[in-house]
Amino acid sequence: MFETAELGQKVSDERFQERQTELRRLLLEAQFKLGRTNTPLLIVFAGVDGAGKGESANLLNSWMDPRGIRTHAYARPTDVEREMPRQWRYWRDLPPGGEVGLYLSAWYHRPFMDRVDGVITPADFHRELDHIRKMERMWAEGGAVILKFWMHLGREQQKARFEELEADPNYAWRVTDKDWAHWGRYDDFVETAEELISLTSAGHAPWSIIEGADPNFRSLEVAETTLAAMRQALARGNGDHGPAHPPALQMPVTVGQRNVLDAVDLSARVEDEDYETRLGELQGRLNHVYRERHARGQGAVLVFEGWDAAGKGGAIRRITPAVDTRHIEVHRIAVPTEEEKARHYLWRFWRRLPRAGEIAVFDRSWYGRVLVERIEGFATEEEWRRAYAEINDFEHRLLEHGMAVVKFWLHISPDKQEQRFKSREKIPYKQYKLTEEDLRNRDRWDAYTAAVHEMVERTSSARAPWTLVPGNQKKFARLTVLETLCEALETEG
Repeated sequence: MFETAELGQKVSDERFQERQTELRRLLLEAQFKLGRTNTPLLIVFAGVDGAGKGESANLLNSWMDPRGIRTHAYARPTDVEREMPRQWRYWRDLPPGGEVGLYLSAWYHRPFMDRVDGVITPADFHRELDHIRKMERMWAEGGAVILKFWMHLGREQQKARFEELEADPNYAWRVTDKDWAHWGRYDDFVETAEELISLTSAGHAPWSIIEGADPNFRSLEVAETTLAAMRQALARGNGDHGPAHPPALQMPVTVGQRNVLDAVDLSARVEDEDYETRLGELQGRLNHVYRERHARGQGAVLVFEGWDAAGKGGAIRRITPAVDTRHIEVHRIAVPTEEEKARHYLWRFWRRLPRAGEIAVFDRSWYGRVLVERIEGFATEEEWRRAYAEINDFEHRLLEHGMAVVKFWLHISPDKQEQRFKSREKIPYKQYKLTEEDLRNRDRWDAYTAAVHEMVERTSSARAPWTLVPGNQKKFARLTVLETLCEALETEG
């Protein structure tokens, strides 16, 4: 694989100066045009020590407008980052549409080094790479252009590079004992690198292997490849669509005569005297299991979806008194901001994940992609269809990290919804809850019912199942939510 990057290719200073003048103009021109699109460009630098990763990142910052570039170099995770799923800090650092993100020691570094050091097995290594492939595919399908450079030096080239740096007092600090130790295991590094590149180079996120011995050649190769990537992004049109990739499987929506919501017993009720007793018992039980999980550093994510006026807010208000207010946060998800629209739709949820031992409650959530965005036409059919796999992967990352994921759909009948809407019109402090959108959504009841059926079918799993809550009586719904939540947290504990 690396034979093509050990050919000793060079570019004369004269040729370099001649080409760089034109390249800088073309890069700036392409960057300016890219800035008027919704397409972010992600450039990953990885490879052999001393092969020019940092120099290449500096080059792009100097040849392009650094105001449109965000450079991220990752060291050991901070305390906050260790409390989050591994991919959290990379989602956090996604550039908005029209900007460029440069990444050093990024998502490939840890699995690569762990495999070289024998910390993880081949099976674990492949699993880590599979997680990365899914993450990159999500970004690409969300509109990002991903370019990955593997900077390479042959064994003797790397040794010569280290010796050259050590001979210069200004740069000797860049060569460490660890670098020489890695050079002593050169073959192990190359073997692992070949496997990594083979398993993670894809049409939407290809690896470009760059020969790093000659700075002039390396610089032109990186700049030319970056320019080509930006031009390809611009050639796609307005930058709203991701690069070419296999289309999502177009499975027809075939909800039969009976829908999953038909099985919900909306006549379920609880007597008033029993409600107060059970409410106190369940809140006490929740407090106990929450404190145990908090002590172990296990977080939880609660998702509330359902019909307008189904009682999501009331159910949430019965949860929060049972938990230390310092350790729970409720996120009311509304229309995305301009900042959020400029990124992958899951970005705003990654940023709101709870720290270790804490709870995040989402009043509306990432399921908006397969519900309101699907029905209202805010997402294309391809976008909402592929979202099922993206959401399943997202929730798997949370579960894998030790978080509990508990999901509720609060169900009511159309008649009950109409009754609650009329009640809201008469109560001054509830009038704000009734919007034109709520009334408009009633006309799409059947479409939403079909969407809920498919959502449950495709995203309910053994560890993150959907609980369909009968909501015609609010008190019964609140007790159902509390009891289900306690059972889920006890099981995940």
